[in-house]
Amino acid sequence: MENNFPIILFDGVCNLCNSSVQFIIKRDPTAKFRFTSLQSKTGQALLKKFNLPTNDFNSFVYIDGDQCYLRSSAILRVLKKLGGGWKLLYALVIVPKFIRDFFYNRIAKSRYKLFGKQDSCMIPTAELKQRFLE
Repeated sequence: MENNFPIILFDGVCNLCNSSVQFIIKRDPTAKFRFTSLQSKTGQALLKKFNLPTNDFNSFVYIDGDQCYLRSSAILRVLKKLGGGWKLLYALVIVPKFIRDFFYNRIAKSRYKLFGKQDSCMIPTAELKQRFLE
């Protein structure tokens, strides 16, 4: 599974997660990111590769080369890589990780109740298909 692009793993049935992917795609005109759901074969293989649980879909995962970032750290890395004004939010990295992840975890645990859930993973449009793994 050779890939020269940073990869974002997301909960494929979560409306908030799917909206986040759409947010990133709209602000990534050079298509520097690739995406896959945590539930997919590729997502499961990547979770195993980085010794992460394969049945916990509460985390946003960002993989860049051999580095893997979770939760708030993953989000901040993606915003930094998006560039423009979004990279300024990377300054929040100075907030201790346990504080950032406390808020992340609160939202993650209630995301289905707050934002809803789909019955199946998002299917990318034909024009976006090459940006999704598997």
